[in-house]
Amino acid sequence: MLLGGGDWDSQAFRWFAKKAGYGHILILRASGDGEGGREMFAEMAGVASVSTILFTDRAASTDSRVLAAIAKADGIFLAGGDQAKYVRFWQGTPVARALDAHVAAGKPIAGTSAGLAVLGGTAYGAMDGGSIDSFRALSDPAGDAVTLVRDFLHMPRLAHVVTDTHFNQRDRLGRLIAFVAKARASGDPRAIGLGVDEKGALCVEADGQAIYRGPANTHAWLVQPQGVPTLVPGKPLDWADIRITGIAPGGTIDLDTLAVPRPAFVGTAKVVDGKLIDAPLPPGGHWSLAIHGGAGVIPRGSLTPDQERAYRAALNAALAAGSAVLAKGGTSLDAVEAAVRLLEDDPHFNAGRGAVFDAEGKNQLDAAIMDGATLRAGAVAGVGTTKNPVVLARAVMEHSRHVLLSGAGADQFAREQGVEQVDPSYFRTDQRWQEYLSWKRDEEHAALDPTHRYGTVGAVARDQRGHLAAATSTGGLTGKRWGRIGDTPIIGAGTYAMDKTCAVSATGTGEFFIRQVAARQVCDRVQWKDQDIAAAASATMGEVGEIGGEGGLIAMDGDGRIAFAMNSDGMYRGSVSDDQPPRTAIYAGEMDVGRRPE
Repeated sequence: MLLGGGDWDSQAFRWFAKKAGYGHILILRASGDGEGGREMFAEMAGVASVSTILFTDRAASTDSRVLAAIAKADGIFLAGGDQAKYVRFWQGTPVARALDAHVAAGKPIAGTSAGLAVLGGTAYGAMDGGSIDSFRALSDPAGDAVTLVRDFLHMPRLAHVVTDTHFNQRDRLGRLIAFVAKARASGDPRAIGLGVDEKGALCVEADGQAIYRGPANTHAWLVQPQGVPTLVPGKPLDWADIRITGIAPGGTIDLDTLAVPRPAFVGTAKVVDGKLIDAPLPPGGHWSLAIHGGAGVIPRGSLTPDQERAYRAALNAALAAGSAVLAKGGTSLDAVEAAVRLLEDDPHFNAGRGAVFDAEGKNQLDAAIMDGATLRAGAVAGVGTTKNPVVLARAVMEHSRHVLLSGAGADQFAREQGVEQVDPSYFRTDQRWQEYLSWKRDEEHAALDPTHRYGTVGAVARDQRGHLAAATSTGGLTGKRWGRIGDTPIIGAGTYAMDKTCAVSATGTGEFFIRQVAARQVCDRVQWKDQDIAAAASATMGEVGEIGGEGGLIAMDGDGRIAFAMNSDGMYRGSVSDDQPPRTAIYAGEMDVGRRPE
C-alpha cells in the first residue's frame, strides 16, 4: 500500500487489514511516538493488534527482538518522518533483509510519506538533511542535493520505480522528474516515477494490479520519460518528452505493463532550462486572482471621472496579465509576479515607476514574493536602480540562499542575476516630486495625496493545481528616513502564502502590520481558529486598527475564495477567477467579487 501522506483513506486501510488477515500489524518508525498505532488500531477495526517500534540508531537493526517482531508481523507499516534515518539505520542490515523477506512471503507492507519514499527501487534519501523542492531539483538534478539511494529495499515491481509523496500539496512533479532523470543518467535507463497525492493510497495486489483510493480531486501520477538525459553538475535539466498519466480514485494501473485503462488525464511535458512546461492539468482545477493598488482616503467624488477610469483600467490590465497566466495552467507564482510587475510599471501607483520619494529625495523600493507550495520566499528593501523589485524578490527566492536583501547589495545582486536596471530618474513622476517638495516645506502639514496614503500594490492567486502565492511591492512613505522599511518585504507581516490555508498581501501603515504579524495572522486564524477567509481578514484588520494602524489587505483561502478587508475609506482592488469575470473596486462599500464556494 503506497500512501501519499496526510490523513489515511479508510477504504485503503480496510483493504490492508484484510490482506494482513486481520492479524498483527507492526509500525516501524524513526521519529514520533506510538500515538499513530492507537489511531491505526481504531481505524482498522478487527485487527488483532497494532505495535510500534521506534528506531533511534542503527544498533537496533540487529536486535533479535526487533527481528522477531518483524518476522511475526502479519502486516508492516512504515511511518512518515525522515527517510534519511531509515536509510542510515536500515540499509545493509538484518532489518532491511527482514522487510524483503516479509514481502517475499506474501505479506503486505505499507509506507506513507517517508515510508513510501524508501519503497521504490531508487529512493530519494534526503541525505543532505533537507527536502529538496521542484525548482532546486530541476535547476541541478546532478547536484549533491538530489541524493538517490539504490539497493536498499526490494519491493516487487518497484525495481525501476522512484516514488514520491504529498504530491498535490507540495508541488512535487518537477522534483520527481528530476529524480527519474538522475536515476536514468546514473545507470537505470528504465527508471520511471510514481507519485501519490496527499490523503491518497495505491493498493497493489499480488498480481501487480493496483487500484487508487482517495478523496475526490486526488490522484496517483505515473511519470514515463523517453530516453536518458545528459546531466551536468550545476546545470539545469533539459528533457523533451515526458509522458504523465493521472489515476483518479477507483482507477487502476497494471504495474507489470504500466497500462492505465481509464486515465484521469494524460499529457506530454518537457523541461527547458530547468522549467517544467506543458504538464497536464488534473480535471476540475479552479483558479483565482485578487490584486490591490494601495489604500487611502478615497470617498466617492475624490477622484475625477477621468482619474477613476484610469485607475480601473490599470487594475483591469493587471488582472488581465495575471489571469492570462492562470487560465493557461500557469503557476500562481508566475501570475502574482505578472500582475504586480504591471502595477509597478504604472505611474498611478506607489510602486516602481511612480514611487514616492524619501527624505533625501530618492526612490527606495521594497518588494516580496512567496510560494505557498514550498514556503519559499524572497524579498528586497531599499533598492534604487532595479526596474521591477518584484522580479528581483523572486530572484532572491530562487537564486540565493537568503530571503531578504537590502540596499546597494540587493541592486548588485540584481545586476549579477541580469534583472533589468534603470537610471533612478526612471521612477520619478511630477506628482510624486511635488508631494516631496510639499513635504520638505512643511513636514507636519504636507499636502500628500490622501487617495494613496497607504500606497502599495499586491496580488494573491490560486492556480489550477491548487497552489497559492502572494506578492507585494511599494515605494514606502513620502519622506521616510534612516533606511526605513515597512511591512511589505517582511514575510508574515505584509506578505504571506501557505497552500491549503491562505495567501495575503497588505497595504497600510507598515509598522502596525509588522507588530501584528498581519499576513501570517490571517493564515493562523484560518488554520487554527477555523475562521473563513473573510472573517479572518476582517478580524486581523480589527487587530491592526486596535493599535492605531490603518490600511487594508487582500486574502485568499485554499479554495480560491477572496476577501478584501480595510479600515480606510477605500482601496484600489480587483478580482477575477475561472468562474467570475474581472471586477474592480475603489471605494469602501463597493461590492467585491471573488470565486464563490461551490
